[in-house]
Amino acid sequence: MKYEKELKKAFSISIPVLMGYIVLGFAFGLLLTSFDYPWYLAPIMSIFIYAGALQFVAINFFNAKAGLIDIAIASWFINIRQSFYGLSLLKRFKNSGKLKPFLIFSLTDETYALLTTIKDDESLNKKYYYLFLGLLNQLYWIIGCTSGAVIGSYINFNTAGLEFSLTALFVVLCIEQYKSLKNIYPFLIGAISSIFALIFIPSDKMLIVSIIIALIMMFFFRKRIEK
Repeated sequence: MKYEKELKKAFSISIPVLMGYIVLGFAFGLLLTSFDYPWYLAPIMSIFIYAGALQFVAINFFNAKAGLIDIAIASWFINIRQSFYGLSLLKRFKNSGKLKPFLIFSLTDETYALLTTIKDDESLNKKYYYLFLGLLNQLYWIIGCTSGAVIGSYINFNTAGLEFSLTALFVVLCIEQYKSLKNIYPFLIGAISSIFALIFIPSDKMLIVSIIIALIMMFFFRKRIEK
């Protein structure tokens, strides 16, 4: 295989995401079928939407028969953080050519964490390495969601608490980032901005506000962060 090295590298670093996406995707599939939706909606949503938090919220939208405008506004707020991620990867994706649209589409929180944590191997073809990383992570999500939906169609499960697997995955990736950076300031800024927003900002706007606060703090403390 021409890009076997890139595929092996992408698979090796994506194993934590594999563990998290299979479990969380399984929970999504179970939740979807618990509302009496057909199982095949799980792979369709996972292929064309591919947004963990938004897919969970979408189930409630469908169940409440929400309007298209309401869904569009909520979706924008839920996924606006991806814009900030994308800005920091413009240089990396600059020479990705025809692969760029998929690299942008497949940029989940976990994929971004891996891209910013693992140091690039200069011997790799970068754009195909990024491609395989995005493809594998989406494949894990599709497998998890579809298997959960298929099994949930035949067996009733109690889905309470399964969504915590996403939080656990973020903790693991955060620890890996700290091991790579060896700099506590970005994590302190993230914690402070999140706690402030959690206390003083409504929950539906907490995420975007905490991101803005973190960006402002990182600008003022950039010299310490860059050390």
